Amino acid sequence: MALLPVLDEAVAALKAPLGEEDRAQGWTDDLRREVQAEISIYRSVLRRHGTGMVRHLRPRFDEWMEHEGVQPGHLRNLVADVQRSLTEARATT
Repeated sequence: MALLPVLDEAVAALKAPLGEEDRAQGWTDDLRREVQAEISIYRSVLRRHGTGMVRHLRPRFDEWMEHEGVQPGHLRNLVADVQRSLTEARATT
C-alpha cells in the first residue's frame, strides 16, 4: 500500500528544521511539530493495527492549514498528499 510511504515522507520532512521559505509560507516551529506529531500518530495506528483502521481516521489538515494561514509550498503539499492518501484509502476500505 502506498499510504505508509506518503506518511513516512511527510514525517521525515516535518522533522527537519524550517527554512526561510517555510517560515515565509506561514509555518512556525510549533505548527510543524504539531502536524508532524498528528501524522506520526496516524502512521503508528496503521502500522500497529493494520490499514483497515484508516476508516476511523478523520484528517482535517486542509482546514488546519487554512486556519493557520499557511500558504502553498513544499510542506503544505506534503501534508495535502497525506490527507488525500488517507481519504482515498478510507474510500477503498
